[in-house]
Amino acid sequence: MQPRNMSMSGVVDLAALKAAGEAKQKAEQARAEAARTGQAPASGARLVFDVDEAGFQQDVLQRSTEVPVVIDFWAEWCEPCKQLGPLLERLAGEYAGKFVLAKIDVDANQMLFQQFGVQGIPAVFAVVAGQPIPLFQGAAPEAQIRQVLDQLVQAAEQQFGTVGAPVEPQAADEQEQAEAPVPAGPYDALLEAANQALDSGDLGGAIQAYKNVLSDDPANPEAKLGLAQAELLRRVQDLDPQAVRKEAAENPADVPAQIRAADLDLVGGHVEDAFGRLVDAVKRNAGDDREAARLRLLELFEVIGAEDPRVTAARTALARVLF
Repeated sequence: MQPRNMSMSGVVDLAALKAAGEAKQKAEQARAEAARTGQAPASGARLVFDVDEAGFQQDVLQRSTEVPVVIDFWAEWCEPCKQLGPLLERLAGEYAGKFVLAKIDVDANQMLFQQFGVQGIPAVFAVVAGQPIPLFQGAAPEAQIRQVLDQLVQAAEQQFGTVGAPVEPQAADEQEQAEAPVPAGPYDALLEAANQALDSGDLGGAIQAYKNVLSDDPANPEAKLGLAQAELLRRVQDLDPQAVRKEAAENPADVPAQIRAADLDLVGGHVEDAFGRLVDAVKRNAGDDREAARLRLLELFEVIGAEDPRVTAARTALARVLF
C-alpha cells in the first residue's frame, strides 16, 4: 500500500502550477479579445507564416505537437489561391491560436508539394502531432471551411489533448505590466488551500477544493491540473506496486492492468514509461479497451503539463498509432 502522504515531487513542480494557470488564463483572454475584434493578437508565436523546405521540420512538424498546423499550398499564378489565402488568414486570426496557418509556395518548394501528394492548388492540409491530414482542395465556401476547421480543432483536442497555440494579450508597455502588482483572482484562496492539501496528502480535501473551483469556472487551468494530480494519487494510494507490476508484466493484453501500472509509473517519476505503456495499449487494442487507454493517456498529459517535451513526444507517438 502506498503511504497517505504521497506527493508529486519529482514529477510535477507544484510551485509552478499557479504561474502556468495564470499564463493559460491570459491566453484564453487573448483569444476572446481576438474573436471579438476579428484580429490576431500580438504574440511571439505567429498565427500566419511562410514555410519553406528548410524550416518545415521546426515550423510545422515540431509545432504541430502543440497546436494544429493548417497548410495552404499556393502559387502566385493561381487565381483561386488569391481568394482562399486571405480568407484562411482572416480565419486564423479569428480562431485566435486554436490553429496556425503555414503558407507554402509550391513553385519554390516542389519537394514538399510532392511529399504531400498534392494534385492541384489551392490545396489545404493539416498536420497534427506530426501526422498529415488532407482537409480540402479548391476555393471552398467559407461556411464549409469553418466546419472543417471546427472539426479539426475538436479532433486535435479530443484525440491528442492539443488546445491551441499560446497567445499573449496586447500590451502598450510590457515592462510596466511586469512590475505592476498582480491583483488576487477570485479563486486564489481556494486554489492555495487545494494545493497545500494536495502537497500534504489530503487527497479528498484537495479533490473537493479543486472541484469547487471548477463548478464555477470549468475552464480554470490551475484547478484542472491540480484535480488531475490529486485523482492520480488517489487512484494509486491503495495499490500494491509489486502486485500491479507483476500482473501487467504477465498480462500485456490486459488494458486495465496496463492502466494501473502506468499510473504507478507516473507517480514514481517514470514518465516516459507510463506514456509508452499506454501508447502500446492503444496500438494493440480496439474498441472500449483502446479508448480507455487513450483517455487515461490524455489524463496523464494533464498531470505533467502540455509544455513538457515528454508530453510532446507522446502525443506524436499516439498520433502514429491512431492514424
